[in-house]
Amino acid sequence: MAKVRTKDIIEALGLELISGEEGINRPIVTSDLSRPGLEIAGFFDYYPADRVQLLGMTEMSFFNRLNEPERVQRMEELCRDFTPGIIITRGQEVPLELVEASERESVPVMKSNMKTTRLYSRLTNFLESKLAPTTAVHGVLVDIYGLGVLITGKSGVGKSETALELVKRGHRLVADDCVEIRQEDQDTLVGNAPDLIEHLLEIRGLGIINVMTLFGAGAVRSNKRISIVISLELWEKNKQYDRVGLDEEKMKIIDTEVTKITVPVRPGRNLAVIIEVAAMNYRLKKMGVNAAEQFSDRLNHAIADPEIEEF
Repeated sequence: MAKVRTKDIIEALGLELISGEEGINRPIVTSDLSRPGLEIAGFFDYYPADRVQLLGMTEMSFFNRLNEPERVQRMEELCRDFTPGIIITRGQEVPLELVEASERESVPVMKSNMKTTRLYSRLTNFLESKLAPTTAVHGVLVDIYGLGVLITGKSGVGKSETALELVKRGHRLVADDCVEIRQEDQDTLVGNAPDLIEHLLEIRGLGIINVMTLFGAGAVRSNKRISIVISLELWEKNKQYDRVGLDEEKMKIIDTEVTKITVPVRPGRNLAVIIEVAAMNYRLKKMGVNAAEQFSDRLNHAIADPEIEEF
């Protein structure tokens, strides 16, 4: 999980820092935000002080009706020693009581001209992306017909060479060798390449090649949601491989299970075409067309009625 500090949201959302500059390096540990309406009214029993606080038109309108002692007390309560920041939205005037309390506790107070709901949405999306659980996988990620296909396998099995052939066939490379994966939702995994090796592909015998330079900007993309995992392994003579496709194997990445297909590798097999077809077949299954199940139904029907000549 990446570290996010208050200064990061100031830069990302173009916020104006009003006071509490000493606290801009405070960590933000959750993507949840708070609109402290009840707290402005004086109820602090369940105040989520570890969240970024948003003060919109509703909160500030009520605050301006309070008397002076109440205004001072409310702002002192809002500014805790671990509060990452307070944002005033809609370009509203920042109360003097908040400025004074924030300076004492070093709580950054920021100002934005955006509407509260708009800022809430943008800030939530930013924090969820930055604070999402992450991992790194040895493999290649390719966008094939709009599906993110993660190709895994032992070193030297042919992952990068297969990716090169897929790029030549019009598909797009996302990452080679190391794929950084973040879980943006319970069932959503997004992969990208580390900055150091973005757009690069390692081919043994050739070395490092730049896919974008060789094939153009349309041959790469910066990130892609992972839909399926293709595991390449050297063909083992005595191992039984799935020949029908009824059983669906799963691979767990962080907390999300992804469909996994094991493809044996041996001379003469066109892996690029096999992976391309696997992606198309996966898409068909999602659309309700399952060739393996159709074949199984036909076979069972033929067995049940021997007079039917289907084979």
